[in-house]
Amino acid sequence: MSAPPRLSPLQVLACGALIVTLSMGIRHGFGLWLQPITQAQGWTRENFAFAMAIQNLAWGCFGIFAGMAADRFGAFRVLVGGSVLYGLGLAGMALTTTPLGFALTTGVLIGAAQAGTTYAVIYGVIGRQIPAEKRSWAMGVAAAAGSFGQFLMVPVEGALIAQLGWQNALLVLGVAVLLIAPLAWGLREPGFAGGQPPKREQTIGQALREAFGYRSFQLLMAGYFVCGFQVVFIGVHMPSYLKDNGLSPQVASYALALIGLFNVVGTYMAGSLGQRMAKKHILAFIYFARAAVIAVFLWAPLTPTSVYIFSAVMGLLWLSTVPPTNATVAQIFGVAHLSMLGGFVFFSHQIGSFMGVWLGGVLYDRTGSYDIVWYISIGLGIFAGLINLPVREAPIARGVHPAGAGA
Repeated sequence: MSAPPRLSPLQVLACGALIVTLSMGIRHGFGLWLQPITQAQGWTRENFAFAMAIQNLAWGCFGIFAGMAADRFGAFRVLVGGSVLYGLGLAGMALTTTPLGFALTTGVLIGAAQAGTTYAVIYGVIGRQIPAEKRSWAMGVAAAAGSFGQFLMVPVEGALIAQLGWQNALLVLGVAVLLIAPLAWGLREPGFAGGQPPKREQTIGQALREAFGYRSFQLLMAGYFVCGFQVVFIGVHMPSYLKDNGLSPQVASYALALIGLFNVVGTYMAGSLGQRMAKKHILAFIYFARAAVIAVFLWAPLTPTSVYIFSAVMGLLWLSTVPPTNATVAQIFGVAHLSMLGGFVFFSHQIGSFMGVWLGGVLYDRTGSYDIVWYISIGLGIFAGLINLPVREAPIARGVHPAGAGA
C-alpha cells in the first residue's frame, strides 16, 4: 500500500505559522491584563496568577488528549474546536466577575483551547508532512512564528486596552482568534481522509510504555519543566515587576515585544542548528545562558535600557528550546505518535509554568517582592542545562531491548 500524498511544505508552514502566530501572540500578552483586571475587580495578584497557573496546567493536561486526537483524526478537527474554545474563553475572561469564574474561563477554557491550537498539534503535522532532513528547521520556523506573534500582538493588545478598555479588548481578541478555523483548512492531511488514521506499528499504550521507560525522554521532560517555569513567570509577572520599580507600562509592553522579536531569530537559529549539531548541546547552552542572563539582570541597575537589553537577549533564548526538544522526540521515537508524545513533554513544561506563575503571585503577596522566584529561576536554569547533556538522540531500537533505555 503506497503512502498517502504529502501536503505542500509551503502550505504546512504558512498555515501552521499563522495559527501559532495568532494563538501564541494573544497568549503572550496576558500579563498586560494583570493590573487592569485586579484593580477593576478588587482582586489580589494571587487571584490573577492562580487563574494563569490553572491555564498553563490545563493547557498541558488537555494537550495530551489534543495530541492523541490529532494523531488519530488529524489536526484539522482539533484546531477548529480549539479556536471556538479560545473565543469563548476570552469572552469569559472579559465578562466574569468572580475569582472562581475567572479561573474556569481564563484558566480551564483558554488552557484547553491553547492545547488544540499550538505546538503539539502543529508539530505533529510538521513531523508527518515535512521530510526528516528538514524537520528541525521547519519546527524552528513554526516556533519563530509564535515569537513573531508576540512581537506583533503584544503592542496591539496594549493599544486595544488603552483605546477600548480591558473588557472590550478581550472581546475583540475573542472574535479575532476564530480566524484559526479557516487557516486549519490548509492542514487537512491526506492520510486522514475519511477520519481513518494511517496504520502504525505501535498502539498508544506501547508508545507510552516505550517513551516513559526511556531515560532520555525523562530528561527532556524535566528540562522542559524548567523552561515553563522561567518563561511564564517572566511573561506574566515582569510587567508588574517593572511597574513596582518605577518604570512605565510602556517599558513593559516594549520589553515583551522585544522578547518576541528576538525570539523569532532565536527559535529559527535553534531549529536550523538542530539539523547540523547535537540538539542536547543546543538545549544545555540555552538553559545555562538563561541562568546567566537573569543573574546579570538582577544585579545590574534597573533602567529602561537594562530592561531592553535583558529582553533582547532573553528573547534569543525564549522559545528556542521548542524546536530541538520536539525534534529530538521525533528523532528518537518517530512521528506516528509525535503529537501525543509532544503533548506529554509539554505537560511537564506546563507544570513548570503553573509553578512559576503561581509562585510569583504567592511569594509577591507574602513578601512584597519577586526576588525569591528570580533566584529560583537561576538555579533551575543550571539544573536544566546539566540534565540535558546525557540525552541520547539516536533512534530507539525496536524489537530488542531499547538502546539507552537505562541511560
